Amino acid sequence: MWAAVPLLLLLLLLLLLPLARLCRRGAARLEPAGRAVLITGCDSGFGHLLALRLHRLGFTVFAGCLCPGGDGARRLQREAGGAGRLRVLRLDVTRARDVRAAKELVLSHLPERGFWGLVNNAGISTFGETGWLPMETYEKFADVNLLGSIRTTLAFLPLLRKYKGRIVFMSSIIAYFTLGNGIYSMTKAAIEKFCDALRLEMKKFGVQVCIIQPGNYARSTKIQPPLSAEEIWSELSEEEKAVYNKEYVQERADFFNSILSEGSPNGSEVVDAMVDALTSPAPKARYMVAKLKEKALVFVCALFPTVVMDSVLSYALSK
Repeated sequence: MWAAVPLLLLLLLLLLLPLARLCRRGAARLEPAGRAVLITGCDSGFGHLLALRLHRLGFTVFAGCLCPGGDGARRLQREAGGAGRLRVLRLDVTRARDVRAAKELVLSHLPERGFWGLVNNAGISTFGETGWLPMETYEKFADVNLLGSIRTTLAFLPLLRKYKGRIVFMSSIIAYFTLGNGIYSMTKAAIEKFCDALRLEMKKFGVQVCIIQPGNYARSTKIQPPLSAEEIWSELSEEEKAVYNKEYVQERADFFNSILSEGSPNGSEVVDAMVDALTSPAPKARYMVAKLKEKALVFVCALFPTVVMDSVLSYALSK
């Protein structure tokens, strides 16, 4: 009989958790006025949309842009109505001096309620089988998608602990599986594990850590432009060209570009999740914003043996 006690306690806990969450969600939402949020990767895509949304809600927004003089940054300032509570700053997350300068700017312009949120949104993506990409590309992706988020988080952690704020990370359902973009999948899987460790460690300080996991929103962002077979072929080493022919590369390019074309154009769905992570009295640890078939793939990956997932993905690639 006693052997069944742990199982019963687990079932009871699973039943009570949703009730506890409902009670907490009944509490008043956060008051944005006088609170600052820093967002990386605001030149376009989700970061751009989120900066405008948070500005409209009343937050003081520090919008990190790779090109602060570029079209995206200028449009952001124009759409926000000029200066005031939205400041555009140069922020290349791979450069420690940019991160330090961003922190100094935030500290010198903190509103009365302090620093509330850090949104690690900046990221890059590309397509290519493992041997097609040079080591320099792997290093660049790790620096932007993984180390860039860690670099920024470490810099702002003292402020977040002081004000018991929120940290939001942009991940992807691609953290669970890959369909021709293993390099992107690799970095997202790594950032998920970094977040899992950070979330547990920050609980004692009252800092909450949330992960956003979008599905295919390629049409909502500029993170992954279509690639032609000729572009891919021209970048292959001679060793890879000896293994793969142009017809195969064309097939893979057509397959990947077709996936991109099916992406949702409604980026506001992802931004809704990011806003909830920053303002809800009971934010989720993970927000999966994806189509039903994408969620099904994640379900299969998480619960079924690897051989099943390999069969599913191999079938998809063969088509």
